[in-house]
Amino acid sequence: MAELSFRQKEIVSLARLQGRVGVDDLALRFDVTPQTIRKDLNELCDMRLLSRIHGGAMISSGVENLGYEARRQIAAREKRAIGEAAAKLIPNNSSLFLNIGTTTEEVARALVNHEGLLVITNNLNIATLLYPNPKIEVIVAGGPVRRSDGGVIGGAAVDFIKQFKVDFAVIGTSAIDDEGALLDYDFREVRVSQAIIGNSRKVILVTDRFKFERSAPIRVAHISQVNMFVTDWMSSEKVRGLCREHNVEVVETVGSPPETEQ
Repeated sequence: MAELSFRQKEIVSLARLQGRVGVDDLALRFDVTPQTIRKDLNELCDMRLLSRIHGGAMISSGVENLGYEARRQIAAREKRAIGEAAAKLIPNNSSLFLNIGTTTEEVARALVNHEGLLVITNNLNIATLLYPNPKIEVIVAGGPVRRSDGGVIGGAAVDFIKQFKVDFAVIGTSAIDDEGALLDYDFREVRVSQAIIGNSRKVILVTDRFKFERSAPIRVAHISQVNMFVTDWMSSEKVRGLCREHNVEVVETVGSPPETEQ
């Protein structure tokens, strides 16, 4: 691997801290032209340290997830819109699972004005958001709490979830490949997500388009096991075709594909 310049090392460090970096912000920070930053980013992507996204780049991750706060900052505006769109699919007086994830958190945030909900979650952040609402009953799965993100994981959580049969599961995922596999990093979390899918009448997948650009080592499920897919933009034509083939309803929060950064 080629030697990284000081600026490139700093760019990688920023990407690890924030999850993503933007061309304009980096150009201002390092007092260089946007063209210089694009060259740096392209070289870092060639080395598979970063992955290009619209307006910048994000950290490449194949076997270990990003820190939770960094994940919160990636596509924050897109996740907010996805959360609002998904919440509109959940009627009052229904039961649902919400699993671990920054996008499912945005769904929870958009559900705060619903009434008569029963929410079962293995995400302490979601429980904290929803429990103050007297019209929403919150049940938290038991088991070890993962310190990095407040997720409740492991066999006890799986056994707990299997006691329920709910109307909706709202799930996130860390990556989606072109074959329609939903992928994640921690097998203990994956087992909980699989139990959530298996004990729900309808499954709603919520994820932004950047998940098509990431990879992860553990298979959670296949897109054919999903009923509705809420995203900002379906950037994978192969997955779009799989959704048509398996009658997965796709909800996109933007009306046209974002412009591609050169």
